[in-house]
Parts: sequence; structure tokens; C-alpha cells
Amino acid sequence: MLAGELGNSSASNIEHMRPIWTNLVKMNLNTVLVPAYWELIEPTEGRYDFTLIDSIILNARKNNLHIVFLWFGVWKNSMSCYAPLWVKENYKRFPRAVNKAGKAMEILSPFSDENLKADINVFSALLKHIREIDCKDQTVVMIQVENEIGMLPNAREYSKAANNNYNDQVPSELLSYLEEHKKSLTPEIMKAWSTNGFKTAGSWEEIFGKSEPTEEIFMAWFYGKFIEQLTLAGKKQYPLPMYVNAALIRPNYTPGQYPSAGPLPHLFNVWRAAAPDIDFFAPDIYFPDFINWSDKYKQPDNPLFIPETGGAFHSEVTSLYAFGKHDAMGYSPFSIESINDPANDPLTKCYEMLHQLSPIILEKQGLGLMSGVLLDSIKHMVTLTLGNYTMNIKHQFNWLSAPRDVDPSKCRAGAIIINMGPDEFLIAGKGIVVNFTSIQNDSMVGIGYIDEVKIEHEKIIPKLRLNGDQDHQGRHLWLPVDNYHIQHIKLYQYK
Repeated sequence: MLAGELGNSSASNIEHMRPIWTNLVKMNLNTVLVPAYWELIEPTEGRYDFTLIDSIILNARKNNLHIVFLWFGVWKNSMSCYAPLWVKENYKRFPRAVNKAGKAMEILSPFSDENLKADINVFSALLKHIREIDCKDQTVVMIQVENEIGMLPNAREYSKAANNNYNDQVPSELLSYLEEHKKSLTPEIMKAWSTNGFKTAGSWEEIFGKSEPTEEIFMAWFYGKFIEQLTLAGKKQYPLPMYVNAALIRPNYTPGQYPSAGPLPHLFNVWRAAAPDIDFFAPDIYFPDFINWSDKYKQPDNPLFIPETGGAFHSEVTSLYAFGKHDAMGYSPFSIESINDPANDPLTKCYEMLHQLSPIILEKQGLGLMSGVLLDSIKHMVTLTLGNYTMNIKHQFNWLSAPRDVDPSKCRAGAIIINMGPDEFLIAGKGIVVNFTSIQNDSMVGIGYIDEVKIEHEKIIPKLRLNGDQDHQGRHLWLPVDNYHIQHIKLYQYK
């Protein structure tokens, strides 16, 4: 999925969306992540209006785009702002979470059967409707269940129902899961459980200790159980892949300071036990350490999908690391419609390159024949081995002959590297310099040739033979930082 996510409000009006579709196509997207709003679908209890949903699906189909719907139901960024007014006003029927000070918050409680039932009713109706109008065309490929679930400003809620559950026994279902997966528990879960001697019965504090991490584990379990029941109801109507996304943790923040108890890496065990029918967990990455967070979310049982990324540290080149290093299924910058010049945006150029490479990427995924590189002013060199060769890769600005007209601290560089044969690679991206050594220490490596290429109908077509100054007289491969490039290199070894 070469995707983009719409801003929160853009899809709430058909007329507002009309000019946006053309720009999405200009940007070389093949998938759009679009909110589905509970308050607009069910403005009156039990009466559903799918006008917006139909318009999104039909316009996407017309423009040869796929859709991932983001269910803005009970929770959106921790809060319950997209619940319809008839839910918000009836706080006795639809109870709120309560903070440590005893005050109700704009957050619907996961400990309420009425809250769950209301969410299940509308979510089931939505999935049934999508199946009825789209199961043949399959324009809609996936559903995000809620958005950035998490408890604020405390690690857990303090309503009467929450307190009763917290003081009750830890469900045997969770403890059985921990026993069964004891060898693969996250360090955080292992530490909390082992401190009290791996007990198999007791209250939350008796099992995991009296701490904010225990409170977060508790909330993760009940969020997960809520989402599991919602997901099962939706899949009963239309079994699309469904995932849950997470707001990540700022450095040195503790539970309650960030949206706690969401599907974060240290809580994967709890979420897997509580919500086995969620297909995967996904990170919304707005922090500079893209590598760290994407590495944590790519697990043997958790494919990588980046449903949301952006902010001051964002660069489209991070997509190359995700696709190359982690076989990512998709990448999606936030507020995609706000880009001012879509035809000439760097993301558009990156996606155009990835469109060319897509058949090859899909063929090589999961075979250990690809890798990805992401460099900046902090991490400006990396070494990796692929096939028969070790590659020493530097940011272009570490090369003495590099142009000095761009500030390297503001310029990320990167590439996707694909092993095409024993001595052949496609290297695509910008801003890097690569030299090669053999994994056999007694052999020297030479460059047979480098071609700037394009890929059409899965065929590699040479555009320009790069030699002399372009490969520094046979010393290295160079992807200039000015634009995206695909180069095909043939190596040889000699003694």
C-alpha cells in the first residue's frame, strides 16, 4: 500500500472531498486511509446513514484507489469525541471513565456493556453495508478498529466498575496465556510477573505488584477484550483484515503521561491474549527514531504497517527503510490532502519510484533478499550484508566530493536494496554512497557496470550507463540527493 491518511475532518463532507480525489491520484497513491465517523453514520440511535461511506467507496473505485476505513467509534486518540450526541448526553446509560480525582472524563468506559453494545451495533451495520456494496470490487481492503486507544491522564480509570475489576482476580485466560508463552514474553511483562514469583492466581497487584505498569497491564487487558468483541462482531458481517494502531511513548514518559494501555510493544503479550482476532498492531510514528519503532513492531507474528506518520521529523525516505528492511505491507503519511503541490512533492516522486519497483518488491518479500537504509545527520553510516557482499553505506554529505548547498541535518537519505542475483543489485533511493566488499576476505570487488534504469512491465530498462565521474572511477555507487534514482549494479570479484 502506497498510501496516505486523510486529516480527521476532510471526509466528513462530499463536496469538500471532490477536488481532493484528483490530487490523491497525482501523488501516485494506490490506497487512502479514510475516517468513518460514528456520529455521522448513526446521528439517531438505530438509524444509519451511509451516504458518506458510499461516496468514498465509489469515488475511490472511480480513481482506481483502495480504501482502509478508520473506525472513529467509541475512542479516537483516547477520547470519545466521535460518539454521537445521543451517547454523549446520556452519561448514565453510557458511563464515562473516571480519573483518580473521581471526575468523569470525555472517555467512554471499557467496563460498560452498554458502551460495547452500542459500538457493536453500528460497527456491525457498517461492515454489513460495506460487504453489500463492495464485496465484488473489494475497494475496501482493511479496517482500523478505533484510533490510538489509550488511557489519560492516569494509567488506569477509577470508576466503580474499574475498581471492582482491579481488585478482582486476574482472569485465568490471561494467566494461561502467559504460562504458555513464558519463553517469549516481553521484558516488561516478564519483570512484572516474576517480581512476585510467577503467581498463577490473585488480584492484579498480587500477580504483578503495586505500580503504574500493573495498572497499565490491567487497562490493556480490558481494552483488548472490548476490541476483541467488537472485531468479532464486525468480522461476522464481513471478515476483512482488522488492526489496531497505537500512539507511541515520548522519551521518559510514564503510564498516564502517554495514552497508556494501547497496543504498544511492551504490552503485545496482553493484547495478543485479549484480542487474538485482531490481525496486527501498527505504530503511528511521529518521532525521529523511526528505525527503533518500526523495528519493534516488525515481529514474527506482527507484519509491519505504518498507518500514520508525519510531523517535524517526517521524510518520505523512511518508507524505503520500512519496505526494504521489514517487508512492510504499507506506508501512510498523515493529512495527505494538505500537501500544497501534490504533483511535485517529494512523496509523489518517491511513490512513483516505488510503483516501478512494486512487482519486484512483492516477488522478493520474505525471502531475505532485500534490505533498507535510513541515514541522517546523527546516523550517517551503516554497514549491511546482503547476498555475497557487505555494503558500506554513507550519507552523501560524508563524501568529500558531495555538494554543500543542502544542510545535512535537515536531509534524510535512504534506499531500498534488492538482491537480483549472485552479483546483481537494484539500489533505489537518494542521498547515499555505497562501496562493496566481498564476504570472502581474500577477494577484491570490482564494479562491472552501473546503469540508471526504469522498470516497465517488470522489465529493467537501462536509461544511462554511469561510469567515470558518476561512479568515482569504479569506486562506488552514488544516488544523488536531488531526486529519487533506481540504479542496477553488476559486481565481480577478483584476486
